[in-house]
Amino acid sequence: MTGVNELRPGYDVATGVGGDFADDFDEGEAPPSEDLPVERFLDREISWLAFNQRVLELAEDPTIPLLERVNFLAIFASNLDEFFMVRVAGLKRRIVTGIAVPTNTGRSPQAVLDDIFATAEALQQRHASAFRELVKPALDDENIHIETWADLAESDREGLDEFFTEQIFPVLMPLAVDPAHPFPYISGLSLNLSVRIRNPTTDSVDFARLKVPPILSRFAPLPDDGSGRLRFIAIEDLISQHVGELFPGMEVLEHHEFRVTRNEDVEVDEDESENLIQALERELLRRRFGPPIRLEITDDMDPVTLELLITELGITSHEVFRLPAPLGLTGLFDIAGLDRPDLKYTPHLPVTARQLLPSEPTEEPDIFRSIRAGDVLVHHPYESFATSVQAFLEQAAVDPQVLAIKQTLYRTSGDSPIIEALIRAAESGKSVLALVEIKARFDEQANISWARKLEKAGVHVVYGLVGLKTHCKLALVIRQEDDGTLGHYSHVGTGNYNPKTSRIYEDYGYFSADKQVGKELTRLFNELSGYAIEKKYNRMLVAPRYLREGLLRHISAEVKNHQAGKPARIRLKLNSLVDEVIIDALYRAGLAGVPVEIWVRGICALVPGQPGLSENITVKSVLGRYLEHSRVFWFDNAGDATVYIGSADMMHRNLDRRIEALLQIADPTHIEQIDRQLTRGMSDDVQSWSLEPSGQWVRHSTAKDGNPLLDVQNETMTEIMTRKRGAAPR
Repeated sequence: MTGVNELRPGYDVATGVGGDFADDFDEGEAPPSEDLPVERFLDREISWLAFNQRVLELAEDPTIPLLERVNFLAIFASNLDEFFMVRVAGLKRRIVTGIAVPTNTGRSPQAVLDDIFATAEALQQRHASAFRELVKPALDDENIHIETWADLAESDREGLDEFFTEQIFPVLMPLAVDPAHPFPYISGLSLNLSVRIRNPTTDSVDFARLKVPPILSRFAPLPDDGSGRLRFIAIEDLISQHVGELFPGMEVLEHHEFRVTRNEDVEVDEDESENLIQALERELLRRRFGPPIRLEITDDMDPVTLELLITELGITSHEVFRLPAPLGLTGLFDIAGLDRPDLKYTPHLPVTARQLLPSEPTEEPDIFRSIRAGDVLVHHPYESFATSVQAFLEQAAVDPQVLAIKQTLYRTSGDSPIIEALIRAAESGKSVLALVEIKARFDEQANISWARKLEKAGVHVVYGLVGLKTHCKLALVIRQEDDGTLGHYSHVGTGNYNPKTSRIYEDYGYFSADKQVGKELTRLFNELSGYAIEKKYNRMLVAPRYLREGLLRHISAEVKNHQAGKPARIRLKLNSLVDEVIIDALYRAGLAGVPVEIWVRGICALVPGQPGLSENITVKSVLGRYLEHSRVFWFDNAGDATVYIGSADMMHRNLDRRIEALLQIADPTHIEQIDRQLTRGMSDDVQSWSLEPSGQWVRHSTAKDGNPLLDVQNETMTEIMTRKRGAAPR
């Protein structure tokens, strides 16, 4: 949606457009509204599937470098796995327990679930076809061959026989199913072989399950045959050809691949849990045994085996996806990672933000001096995370004049220098507060581990407020200045403090030494770590208490400005737009004549361009090598633009069940920079998708003359490189 892809086995961090989409799902009935039509929302689940279709369209595009297309195929598969594990599983659970309510479109949950399965199956078939008919032949043309056993020469087979005997056979564990051996537990997302065998002595037919060990590479490399080609064979294909060796004396009748997806959502009752970490750890153990919600099988599976799987797994035929082999194409991340730079995007090397460069080439960078000179806006991954956010915290950790560091941590990397900086700061005697969100989906265990490591080093670790996830991206450094005063150095970001994902996620970060911002962050941290109740912020909008109210106030002000003949416009850049109250306010603004421009990465429940409802609203989406992750809120404000950046999407959970923070940008130069980026993303001259009134997304990639349209992300990098060369730092 990834993020989630950082710490899960088999989920490559370099996913580009996948990432944190498990957290982008929400639910709720549409509010009643007499002045707007009832059918004014798009279904959020189908909208998410449309997002994943856009990912698939990138994989199908022959103008994109080949290994990047392979990567998009893997991203599509991983995204869909996560969607089923969380959203579909949750919807099914609510239907079974009888607590499901009508969706935002007023449809029954069961009707939506039926649509999800129908749409997802069609997309999976298209995905398989894209691999088999488009990408695999293109790989062959580039001397990268994914072979089948039937393709191999006898010499190759002899070598693989030896490889199987020595490297694979010892780690395989066939499990029989008979009166003495109950049907085994099938772990979520594992690749398995179903095997039907006949005992020639008794003529009885039995079933066995063979799990493909996830520790093995999904695609085993083949020796060079002298052609110079890179050759691979799917590990399950290799195992299948030797399955008889696992059942000596038996006749193998059938063997087929299958794969199960399970409910891997986690629910913890914080009000009833004296120790949140222990309660969450118990729930994480139960996650492994969540009920199945999808069964993928190869299209040649026999009816007897299929019936056994359906019965033993307790699923319905409606939840069975019959697909051509190979299943589980997340394994293509291995192929995408091959060292063939000629088949990948031309590298973009992050640059150090101009304002953070020293005045003289021989000087050492001083982050605090740069921030004191004026607010700094950094745009990742075009501008380096390592020389900005990471350097900010690393310098704070060793600066003897720094007294305290306060930071939120939602997701971070496995070898995080951010964590190490906080530990060094605490060990040197500084006061360090880390607000660790241990309920960040799929990163719960990692965050628990980091929390314990930080506590052991003397960091004050807190877990936020009961019933609310802390999703805001904030850091605050308190420093004793040379004149004896205390300086407040603040960082507010749109993305996580994660050095790895910062290389592929597009985000903004804002540094400021403004005392007002510093005091507001101080009060917010006090609210999160103690019992303070902050009643007012000037430069910030904070959820759940003030964010929706503040945005609605700004939207209403644009309507009044338009009616008064003053400049009025609303521009939003979001990951997801679902909240019906916000959408209704945007509809009303559009009906009043206010232009509304929305740049959304994923889910959008708003219908643009609808006569009598949303003619003044435009929605576009940009996908590419980087995951568009920043959130920006722009209001023309009668010609004196009010602009916020922050962590919040327009979802119920962001506005009502999370701690989120938006910061108002003050520097006119930074407002101009954001203006150019929003204009670029909404331009008809760049590659994008537009959302039609029908709810369909239409891709625009070529101009009328047949030439490719400009790439938003390439254009952004060009601008930043030009800006870096064109002006001296402060």
